[in-house]
Amino acid sequence: MADTNDDPNRVDEEFLNIVPVNSTQPYDMKRIITKVVDNGDFMEVHEKFARNVIVGFAHLDAQSVGILAQQPMHLAGVLDIDASDKAARFVRVCDCFNIPLVTFVDVPGYMPGTDQEFRGIIRHGAKLLFAYAEATVPKVSIIIRKAYGGAYIAMSSKSLRGDINYAWPTAEIAVMGPEGAVSVIYRNEIKKSENADEAKQRLVREYRDKFANPYVAAARGYIDDIIAPRETRPKLIKALQMLQNKDICNTPKKHENIPL
Repeated sequence: MADTNDDPNRVDEEFLNIVPVNSTQPYDMKRIITKVVDNGDFMEVHEKFARNVIVGFAHLDAQSVGILAQQPMHLAGVLDIDASDKAARFVRVCDCFNIPLVTFVDVPGYMPGTDQEFRGIIRHGAKLLFAYAEATVPKVSIIIRKAYGGAYIAMSSKSLRGDINYAWPTAEIAVMGPEGAVSVIYRNEIKKSENADEAKQRLVREYRDKFANPYVAAARGYIDDIIAPRETRPKLIKALQMLQNKDICNTPKKHENIPL
């Protein structure tokens, strides 16, 4: 461990203004990463490939960590074939060299479309799920904004043996976005209403208030804590300190069966 001389209890009030109020507006995830890690020193790898996912190395309280995050500035941070391969490869590298993983989540889902389906998005996407599920290093995640559907599960969730899962109050944890969900669930009700646009907007607001937030997930145990954004750095450091002597209980076997 290298002494980085950065206060582990440092908080940052600027986190309160990074994520836009409008969930359709992008922001630069690298701003969050550099404000969290020691001295803002983040070494990104594979920067030019699959830019909708960010991977790289940094220190938290002088401990080496692997950072994996979505980049809302590129394709809204969606997971496609290349992003899934890039992320899965990085997770396995960190697990191979016993480097703890910190995951920042803002994922609207897997990339839709026949091109992705014909090229095998399910098979490639499964690589990321496999990598996280198999990894035995400490795994801490924090949901910044969107966490929708199967892509949310893929990002170091409790279902994939994530150790500690945090969320900001801005997190939206649901099967899909409010607009899409309302269009499917309340389709008949919207058609029958006198003012379809007004009815849809009302239902979207109700859906967002009831489901598109981290509190339902936290109540059911999918999230360990909803934290104040300014406390992101000390919370992550304390979680990693707690997991330093993580007990691993894997079933003995020759090797895992990765979906190649």
